[in-house]
Amino acid sequence: MVEQILGLAALIARPAEEEKPLLEAMCTAAAADLTRRLRDGVKPEDCRDSFPCAAALLAAGGLLACRSGGDVEQFSVGDVSVRTGGGSQGCEAAAAMRRQAAAMMAGFCGDDQFAFLGVRG
Repeated sequence: MVEQILGLAALIARPAEEEKPLLEAMCTAAAADLTRRLRDGVKPEDCRDSFPCAAALLAAGGLLACRSGGDVEQFSVGDVSVRTGGGSQGCEAAAAMRRQAAAMMAGFCGDDQFAFLGVRG
């Protein structure tokens, strides 16, 4: 199934040749992570097309987030200022892909999500 996930992720992320090993590792990790999140008794094969699509979105989003580190465009020493370029678009796209993957897998995964509300520092 990792080959199918890798093929889908490659279509989404369009990796450069040097990024392909990273994308393959991310696909393997995304499949393992999604498998771990499945409800008891549910296998990846039970999720039809949702599992490979969601894993591909997670892997492609991870690659986009790695790309979007942003190169330093400006650096100042007085009153220290660093400005990086164009990083937020890749991070926004990666976050959207994670949300889409979560939506695809919502019916198959257990509810292991939590949030802190009203936490005071």
